[in-house]
Amino acid sequence: MSSAVVVRAGVYHDSVTLMRVSRALSDLPGMDVALVAMATELNLAMARDLGFDPPPAGPADLLVALRGRDVAAAERELDRLLSALSSARGSSGSSSYGLAGAEGPPPRTTRSAAARAGEDAGVALISVPGEHVLPEAVDAVEAGLDVMIFSDGVPVWQEVLLKRLAAEHGVLVMGPDCGTAVIAGVGLGFANVLRPGPVGVVAASGTGAQQVTSLLDLAGVGVRHVLGVGGRDLSREVGGLSAVRALRLLDEDPATELIVLVSKPPDPEVARAVQEVVESLRTPVVPALTGRDDLTGAAERVLRALGTPVPAWPSWPAPARRPPKPGAVRGLYAGGTLCAEAAAIAASGPGAASASGAAPGSWSGSESGSEAGAGTGSGEASGRGSGEFVDFGDDAYTRGRAHPLIDPALRLDALARVGPGEVALLDVVLGHGADPDPAASLAPAVARCPAAAVVVALVGTEGDPQGLHRQAAAFREAGASVFVSNAQAARYARDLR
Repeated sequence: MSSAVVVRAGVYHDSVTLMRVSRALSDLPGMDVALVAMATELNLAMARDLGFDPPPAGPADLLVALRGRDVAAAERELDRLLSALSSARGSSGSSSYGLAGAEGPPPRTTRSAAARAGEDAGVALISVPGEHVLPEAVDAVEAGLDVMIFSDGVPVWQEVLLKRLAAEHGVLVMGPDCGTAVIAGVGLGFANVLRPGPVGVVAASGTGAQQVTSLLDLAGVGVRHVLGVGGRDLSREVGGLSAVRALRLLDEDPATELIVLVSKPPDPEVARAVQEVVESLRTPVVPALTGRDDLTGAAERVLRALGTPVPAWPSWPAPARRPPKPGAVRGLYAGGTLCAEAAAIAASGPGAASASGAAPGSWSGSESGSEAGAGTGSGEASGRGSGEFVDFGDDAYTRGRAHPLIDPALRLDALARVGPGEVALLDVVLGHGADPDPAASLAPAVARCPAAAVVVALVGTEGDPQGLHRQAAAFREAGASVFVSNAQAARYARDLR
């Protein structure tokens, strides 16, 4: 067994591409560890945790850490893969650049790309490092495009500037940190395959929207639009600028019969302002606020409002491997709102049920939002004996790395370190943009996990390309209890202890 750790200065590739390179090298015979990533602080720390001693490097440098029987062969394969990437990048600047019929050099700005596309351009999807978002987004807004900003790490003052500019130009800014959108049935970012229907969603949470819409789909109710607005939109600083615009857009759509507003509890003043807008709409609005309610309860209220029976949500429980210790729940989440929901449930008493009695169109802010925010980021969830919940999708974990819905590496490591008396609770989110087969890597880790029990919240639809039932069967065979409802999964995990 030999090892090597090197830094290649000034070599940049996006995190998803490098994740695929790492996986390709890991699949070589005799390879134990293959880490190829930008040299961010998080990735340097990960290399140290793996037993490497990386030299000084910065986030614009490429970090390579290899351990196996034939490291030299792995380095040759790495050179081949990087060379192929460089060749592909160079050839993409030829006569055609992703715009049908386009000739000449590629557009160098968002505005020039929009001009070349003409009337075919309606939405600009921006996914660049957060510090570079502002000029691209301003270009798109001033070109008259709605904008989805997938990027995180955008300062809040820039978000406010962009959303005020969008109001002047009559367009919608979705994001920053907008991971999910569906426009007239077309998914952007992380998006489940949803049947068409009468529901529109305004979402300050991507995975929260995915949970609600997936449950609706499983109950036979379709969705027309999901307009993500970014997790900070209903904060005091941003003031609900995009949420108000999105609500009015859906209200003007004659095919939208009901609107769902998904969010953590908003700032109280913002809540009052948005409530005034809600009361002025012709279309009924059902709130889905984590902390005051759970997302499953909100989905059930939508079904009742539409006159659709509430089904028994599918689940596949498994017996605990051994008795867990009191209070020992470890939440290893990819979705921040799902993490917050599970943490709040874990902090409640055993047997507590959903608080789903609020009427459509009735919602309010929370003075602190502490219940909904419990456990997001890293740290312990609020409440005695509730356990520890980590949101691996938080900005602190995704700088220079692919989102955990794509790259399971951090959660694989966390699963291996769960204690034998603990209950491991994690979300697995299906759909386009996500890991094409999450069970392929996570299910073996679940089977090896030393936890007393493993509980999986499987968020997805029967139309998703990963196969909802195939994924459920793989995790159940690995010894996990599986629920399509995150709230039910969290209650099951809580009540095991």
